[in-house]
Amino acid sequence: MPHAIRFEKPGGPEVLSWQEVEVGKPGPGQVRLRHTAVGLNYIDTYHRSGLYQLPMPSGLGSEAAGIVEEVGPGVTDLKPGDRVAYSGGPIGAYAEGRVAPADRLVPLPTSITDSQAAAMMLKGMTAWYLIRRTHPVKSGETILIHAAAGGVGLIVCQWAKHLGATVIGTVGDDEKAALVKRNGCDYPIVYRREDFVARVNEITASKKLPVVYDSVGKDTFYKSLDCLAPLGLMVSFGQSSGAIGPVDIGILAAKGSLFLTRPTLNTYTASREDLLTAARELFSVVESGAVKITVNQTYPLREAARAHRDLEGRKTTGQTVLTV
Repeated sequence: MPHAIRFEKPGGPEVLSWQEVEVGKPGPGQVRLRHTAVGLNYIDTYHRSGLYQLPMPSGLGSEAAGIVEEVGPGVTDLKPGDRVAYSGGPIGAYAEGRVAPADRLVPLPTSITDSQAAAMMLKGMTAWYLIRRTHPVKSGETILIHAAAGGVGLIVCQWAKHLGATVIGTVGDDEKAALVKRNGCDYPIVYRREDFVARVNEITASKKLPVVYDSVGKDTFYKSLDCLAPLGLMVSFGQSSGAIGPVDIGILAAKGSLFLTRPTLNTYTASREDLLTAARELFSVVESGAVKITVNQTYPLREAARAHRDLEGRKTTGQTVLTV
């Protein structure tokens, strides 16, 4: 029988276990997949810990690449043998195989490997909505991306640079600073020894920024607001350091009539049309070489708990894939 990562109750990485599971036949509008690679994302740790609650017991994971094995009634645009990838839909990507909704699957071009696809669907389409939809980055702008050495951060750095922006990014150490510098970040800021607000003011000659992209949350939220020019946009799309907590929106007025949004990929790709647009534009910049998807770490799927420990311990950079 195939196996999957399951957990009975929220907690640390130790709650994850490798269990035999049954994969049924696909129903109407569904396909049965054999996974070849599974993406590791920070949101997986939120689901595992209970920060984002799931019905228990549960599987884990929302991103993978694989091969279609069987299609259910009504599925006409996919067939057995097709290479596909997905991000979103029902939780449960940490598995050797599964049944999945056909309308959330994206056909893969031959130039995109399974590992690349598993590594970039969630992170790459997140980067897409951040810099193409939430705040469309323009040539000549200067932007700030926190956690620049992370999976989303490295893609944002490359893509924004390709669009003609000047990119400022926060990182945890000199090794990560060198990494992001090689990937389009003009001004890496090592936040453990530098005040990123002061550096932003220095870099912009006190003009500040039109947008800040912040997936860190509690540790950076209020200082990020201080980096924004009047009418600037604070894009809070994660909380790796913890929840921000209640915010008095009057602070937005006091700091220059700022805008604040808390976007999600699910909203930006809710329609099939938007999903295919996101994937098409992502694949295009990867195929052109403007954005390079490098898998920096791989772990066997059965060792997902170790991968989670390394991710939360900030021992990973860029993309990580769980191999099946």
